[in-house]
Amino acid sequence: MTVKVGDELPTFTRETGFANWNRYAAVNDEFVPIHMDDAAGEAAGNGGAFGMGNLQWAYLHNMLRNWVGEGGEILSIEVQFRSPNVKGQTVTAKGVVTAVDGDVISLDVWTEQQEGTKLAPGSAKVKMGK
Repeated sequence: MTVKVGDELPTFTRETGFANWNRYAAVNDEFVPIHMDDAAGEAAGNGGAFGMGNLQWAYLHNMLRNWVGEGGEILSIEVQFRSPNVKGQTVTAKGVVTAVDGDVISLDVWTEQQEGTKLAPGSAKVKMGK
């Protein structure tokens, strides 16, 4: 596959809420009240329960892993969690190529909700599988 600056990665999308937050918490032993209880989320200033930041990280990881393919390598990912993922949102992981240097590809990556608000913008570097 030929990769060039400006290429967009295939997206990774999930509907979010208690069902998938609960599954993520079970795998990671992360039953934190702010993610499981609306009252706890409100007390923390978020209007209700909200999703784990690392779950958005996982969505980005899935998008990158699917794109680099077998033998590909995710060299780094950095994101800032700027907005919570709340119940009922559709969260999509996106990425665009910003540089190609030999076999190392630099990308802007982010998650966004259904109205286009970025939740976790960042960057990544990958090597494509052969």
